[in-house]
Amino acid sequence: MSAAELRDKTLEQLREELVTLKKEQFNLRFQGATGQLENTSRVRTVRRQIATVMTVLNEKARDAAGAA
Repeated sequence: MSAAELRDKTLEQLREELVTLKKEQFNLRFQGATGQLENTSRVRTVRRQIATVMTVLNEKARDAAGAA
């Protein structure tokens, strides 16, 4: 999901997306530790998606603080 698509979402939707991605990251780490991970590039993709969601969340928080 691109940052532009994420900017259209509400704060609650972004938080839900972040929780979903963190759960997926945990599952991928668990699979890697047990030797069941098939697509190793997915770990990197999920990590970057988490960073993008967190960046958009921080942008929205900064904008809200600046407007207040």
